Amino acid sequence: MGSSQLIPKARYLTKSRFQLAKDCPAKLYYTGKADYPDQQADDSFLQSLAEGGFQVGELAKLYFPEGQQNDIEEIGYESSIERTNKLLQLNEVVIFEAAIRFENLFIRTDILVKKGNRIQLIEVKAKSYEGTDDSFFFNDSGRNPNSNYRSYLEDIAFQKYVLTHAFPSFQVSAYLMLADKSATATVSGLNQLFQIVSVNGRKKAIVDRVKLESHGLGAKILAQVSADRAVDFIYNEVYENGESFFDQIKKYAKAYELDQKIKSRIGKHCKACEFYTTDEEEKQGKKSGFKECWKEQTPLSDDEFLKPFVFDVWSYSGSERNIQEGRYLIEDLTEADFPFDRGTTSVSRKERQWLQVKKVIDNDPTPFINIDALRLEMSGWKYPLHFIDFETSAVAIPFFKGMRPYEGIAFQYSHHTVDRDGSIRHASQFLNAKPGEFPSFAFVRSLKADLETDEGTIFRYSGHENTFFNHISIQLENSQESDKDELLTWIRTITTSRRGTIPEWRGERNMVDLLELVKQYFYHPRMRGSNSIKEVLPAVLNESKYLQSKYARPIYGNQIPCFNFKDQVWIEWEADGSSVKNPYKLLAPVFEGLEINQEMRDFIEGNELDKLADGGAAMTAYSLLQGLEGRPEIRSALESALLRYCELDTFAMVLIWEYWNYEVGKSS
Repeated sequence: MGSSQLIPKARYLTKSRFQLAKDCPAKLYYTGKADYPDQQADDSFLQSLAEGGFQVGELAKLYFPEGQQNDIEEIGYESSIERTNKLLQLNEVVIFEAAIRFENLFIRTDILVKKGNRIQLIEVKAKSYEGTDDSFFFNDSGRNPNSNYRSYLEDIAFQKYVLTHAFPSFQVSAYLMLADKSATATVSGLNQLFQIVSVNGRKKAIVDRVKLESHGLGAKILAQVSADRAVDFIYNEVYENGESFFDQIKKYAKAYELDQKIKSRIGKHCKACEFYTTDEEEKQGKKSGFKECWKEQTPLSDDEFLKPFVFDVWSYSGSERNIQEGRYLIEDLTEADFPFDRGTTSVSRKERQWLQVKKVIDNDPTPFINIDALRLEMSGWKYPLHFIDFETSAVAIPFFKGMRPYEGIAFQYSHHTVDRDGSIRHASQFLNAKPGEFPSFAFVRSLKADLETDEGTIFRYSGHENTFFNHISIQLENSQESDKDELLTWIRTITTSRRGTIPEWRGERNMVDLLELVKQYFYHPRMRGSNSIKEVLPAVLNESKYLQSKYARPIYGNQIPCFNFKDQVWIEWEADGSSVKNPYKLLAPVFEGLEINQEMRDFIEGNELDKLADGGAAMTAYSLLQGLEGRPEIRSALESALLRYCELDTFAMVLIWEYWNYEVGKSS
């Protein structure tokens, strides 16, 4: 039944709520309720994607100048519907955010173009598009919608349903407007035209009209593609339970209107549920939607919800089957679930999965570290060791002339070295976020100069750096840079070509991926199945008495030279003394100590950059720096935060190496 909180008079199924229900119908009951926290609100990568969506939405509106006076900015249902209906009485009109209601359904259309009784319904998405027609929306056989576009197509299908039922005399054609990867920006600073701000607690993109007048939009980089054929396919689908698309709309709308929860089948998809509580939130009396769903369908006790679930096993494909069998927790699994061959030097995927499971079953908090294999691996490394990390950006609206939507740039790196005697230093760094300056080629020149003075082994964490080097190689090949052949030759000495690349290469000094070494030789129960450096680092620090003793002292930025910290203590304990704090949580707030006026506060809150401690926030910071001319104090704060964050990323790699090196040496 309903929540104890007051239920608003109007409870309409909107397009965003419909999409949430398509993901999981039970989420309709939890969404928008303060007592059910939504953890996606704090995900910086999702925020970065959302901000890109706001920008693309505003760019699309600029392609329809006749609609600028018809932007329905009213928030309330009735006032927005009333204004929309008045505008629709005109024979020809373009409306932004048109408000349409049919029964208990309500939509706000991105762009609506009316000519007589014909309407173009245009949904704008920051999704990339590569094609010439709507065939891109279907799979290779042409018989089913492409899974990468299904949610967008269902979104526009829902809107078309509402519009055609609200105005049955109109002939409605549906379109998606997407970022066209075959198009090229013909002006610089296109992305910088759109700033994200917070207005009355709501995020939006605003257009810099001064820049728009001076720069212009150039050639169109968004493609308007007919979605009618895909929408018709969706309308004719029949789902496993015999429901049609229209049946689902009616079911979801009724449940939301009555504030009733639709019982949804639990499964491995629940791992991504955003409606769960942190320990602190639970102490405050907040409720977990995830927990409620699972308690309704399983015999799990409250204590068992504190244990790891089968879908927490790293890279495990059997969790859906296990859940349907009634095996919900890792402790319910057996070695038979992970058949693997023994006797190899490195740990196979299934063997590592079983390693994680066995440590849970045995309540074993100790790490696994394959000392002999690591010793053999490390014996082939050449000193000095080099640890590098990149910060990059790939956005829908390009920053620079000549770039395509989602074409990547590399704007920052950090570089630590370790000598044979164990001496550590932050050797170099690079950051170019100057507005209007394409950074990638200068980035490569700088890193080349830093790394080519010796033959020491180079380390990265994950495939990101190799991928971006490949990407920059293509940019160089298509450039007029005088030293491009020299740069390309050097890149190919430290990288591997992507599959299908011509010519193929594997550099004689190819970077070593620490992530792959973690997968093969190391596991700690604190990692909880994740191999992210954000999980591996705190696991290592909590395990190593050696590192705890060394870095509890303010030697970093003192005895250990670096650029962005002074007398930094990296070992701090949680208040209850149970564990070492994650060093990423020790990074200072971005705007600490700055006096900020209300205009800048709206700007900062709109971009949610109080802390900069992950790649999503770094991408957002770079985007801001491209549009922050004449605001030196804000620029300085953002650049300093970027430098601290990237430096910690490479120092984290050093700490993992230092732990392994100590353990290998101890056992010699």
